[in-house]
Amino acid sequence: MPQPPPYCGTAPTPAEILGRFNLDYRLMLVLAALVLWHMIALHAPAQRRARLLAGAGWLVASAALISPLCALSVALFSARVGQHMLLVLVAAPLIGTGLPLRAAAPASHGGGRTRVLWGSTGFFFAALWFWHMPVPYGATFASVAAYWAMHVTLFGSAILLWRELIHHPRRQTAQALAAGAITFVHMGLLGAILALSDRPLFAWHLLTTQTWGLTPLQDQQLGGALMWVPGIALFLWSALRSLSRLWRTLDSARAV
Repeated sequence: MPQPPPYCGTAPTPAEILGRFNLDYRLMLVLAALVLWHMIALHAPAQRRARLLAGAGWLVASAALISPLCALSVALFSARVGQHMLLVLVAAPLIGTGLPLRAAAPASHGGGRTRVLWGSTGFFFAALWFWHMPVPYGATFASVAAYWAMHVTLFGSAILLWRELIHHPRRQTAQALAAGAITFVHMGLLGAILALSDRPLFAWHLLTTQTWGLTPLQDQQLGGALMWVPGIALFLWSALRSLSRLWRTLDSARAV
């Protein structure tokens, strides 16, 4: 029995890529439902900024999943990594920033917030490394369920992690800084391993990259670099933001 094509279709050529949108109506319905829920949750007038940020985040996520990038990720490992970086480093922080504040940092449950912070840190670590190993990665092209397991776990854990890094209570600043540092170190390490490898690791792309002017190794190294550098910059921003909040608190305390 012939194997069905990947969820995003067969590997595209440069001539056809601009017409290769993912028009899966089930995906569109799910995204529309999530956006509607989020906008209803942020109905208060004071949450207008959160609505805008959340809306921007869901727009980026929709673009990553529906645009021709979906098809391109079948041909290029670097495109799949680029898709993931859009989800976890652009869409997830925006959505995490725009989550309802009552769900982000209840002041009376410090222990619960600590468990959520470190749980989401561990969950994201496991999802990122697992799905970028050769065997699980290859499985996402043979199984629609595996494809969506990859994206739901990566994107979902990233939203939870960014929510905690952005909305953590000030007393939890040290833990948030540690969680952010651990995350950018392990993400950078994985990116460096992929970028500095001297052989291609992903069998699926051995025959799909040449049409795009890349060898499988060059494609993998480009994907590793996309994971390595942007993650460091964004988590550094998160750390500086947390330190700035703490500094303003200390200034206020000294002024009293």
